[in-house]
Amino acid sequence: MLDFDFEPNRPAWSKTLAVFDLETTGLDLQTSRIVTAAVAVLNANGEAVEVHEWLVNPGIEIPEAAANVHGITTEMAKANGVEPGPAIAEIVAVLAKLGQDMPLVAFNAPYDFTILQSEANRYGIAPLAPKAVIDPLVLDRQLVKFRSGKGSRTLIALCRDYEVELIDAHNSTADAIAAGRLAQRQASKFPQLNVEMSELHASQVIWSDEQSLEFEKWLKQQDRPDYRAVLGWPIKN
Repeated sequence: MLDFDFEPNRPAWSKTLAVFDLETTGLDLQTSRIVTAAVAVLNANGEAVEVHEWLVNPGIEIPEAAANVHGITTEMAKANGVEPGPAIAEIVAVLAKLGQDMPLVAFNAPYDFTILQSEANRYGIAPLAPKAVIDPLVLDRQLVKFRSGKGSRTLIALCRDYEVELIDAHNSTADAIAAGRLAQRQASKFPQLNVEMSELHASQVIWSDEQSLEFEKWLKQQDRPDYRAVLGWPIKN
């Protein structure tokens, strides 16, 4: 929980947030399957007042590398996970309902939302079309131009910098709630975020593509001439 002082000028969008996180079988946005998912609602003080959690049997083997990150093995998912089709439908429905009333927060949003879209398409479910998204990673890259060191913009690193508690990293619920609290810290710290949600969403679309192209340019300077940025936010094109 955050201990905010009374902040009358804090952006309205930061007062009530839906937060979202996935743990999956891998990193590929088209082929990775959902293993765990969490959606929660945070109040103005960062308290979770509503929590939804899913453990999914993805229908494929969970690679050891992925299991080592989130702790869910193929055997665990088979024994205790729900079938993916109904789970994906529930996740989309919960996010769609909450998204009508509040922003959806996801750290590195294109990862979670693109995989969710791929899964929805896989099971013949109408995909989510998020219209009000907050991505603390995009915001930090825009507002804090330089951070030194590999891994300086991971969720763990940024939570440390913004003094947001993150216990049990790579647990979907823990990561989702930490991302929401991180967004609330950013809302308090940066006056330029005190804008209408529609404007902030539109700005992040532009910022994310600019950041992706900057990274492409940097990689080409590091002898990676074939790298091509995949644009699109909060869903990759």
